Amino acid sequence: MNILAIESSCDETSAAVITNGKICSNVVATQLIHTQYGGVVPELASRAHQQHILPVVNNALNDAKVTKKDLDAIAFTKGPGLLGALLVGTSFAKSMALGLNIPLIEINHMQAHVLAHFIDDPKPEFPFLCLTVSGGHTQIVKVTGPLEMEIIGETKDDAVGEAFDKTAKLLDLPYPGGPLIDKYAALGNPNAYPFPLPEMPGLDFSFSGIKTSFMYFLQKQVRENPNFISENINDICASVQFTLVDILLKKLKKASRETGIREITIAGGVSANSGLRKSLLQLGEKLGWKVYIPSFEYCTDNAAMIAMAAHYKFEANDFTDQTVSPMARMEF
Repeated sequence: MNILAIESSCDETSAAVITNGKICSNVVATQLIHTQYGGVVPELASRAHQQHILPVVNNALNDAKVTKKDLDAIAFTKGPGLLGALLVGTSFAKSMALGLNIPLIEINHMQAHVLAHFIDDPKPEFPFLCLTVSGGHTQIVKVTGPLEMEIIGETKDDAVGEAFDKTAKLLDLPYPGGPLIDKYAALGNPNAYPFPLPEMPGLDFSFSGIKTSFMYFLQKQVRENPNFISENINDICASVQFTLVDILLKKLKKASRETGIREITIAGGVSANSGLRKSLLQLGEKLGWKVYIPSFEYCTDNAAMIAMAAHYKFEANDFTDQTVSPMARMEF
């Protein structure tokens, strides 16, 4: 069983081939053009996808030593994501599947992030909790099967990845700012500048308040000392990162307590953050959790996770047809 998977939800053009549940190739083309604009420009993203998708797919097939005629299905990211970017991947997948007369498999991008844990060993056992954290989403997902997932907590405003990026922008750090905050935070004191934690009921999150609090804090400090940021960048980043990670793990701890589930995973772009990974491992050791953290290459957007989700959908005979359209917003 050979499946070609395509990911084009944001600014990464990626293709992968999975054979009988094993990833045989995973090619990613990163779009560097957005750096000069301080964020992803949707129109430029879709144009770059058009340029990258054919060579990326070709390289994925060559790396896997698979030809078009060997393919049994083609999978693609239906959503959520940037509509123009999704259209490129969806249209390519539909056209190729039609030409080869093979089935199509639509994939929810966020569900694929969760299933990235089944690419490599060790794999979590069902049921498990997954903290999915990215630039557009922050969710706690209860996973009882490969295709059985339920959101039990989510952000009510901004995603944690957006909070990292907006914080970085206020510090005048280049895009993408999240990894730079992580880099500086490793050298700073996480308790240098305390920030208030939001009070949200249940297992839901809120990150808009801390962004506002940080902005006012920075304005006040810079008025008193114009060189405040440059002189204290490590401590500032460490304090912000500590606060954001603390918000995430407090809710995850509560979710584990309420559900009784001790198999814990993280996924999504922000799961590459070293502060989050380290703190989760420490908390897991303290509470007796079994913690699973994906490899860095499977944290950010990639087609291998789309392929893994497609593998389970293929086994369940869960296919779509040529009338399918991408969706910028998509139910889990």
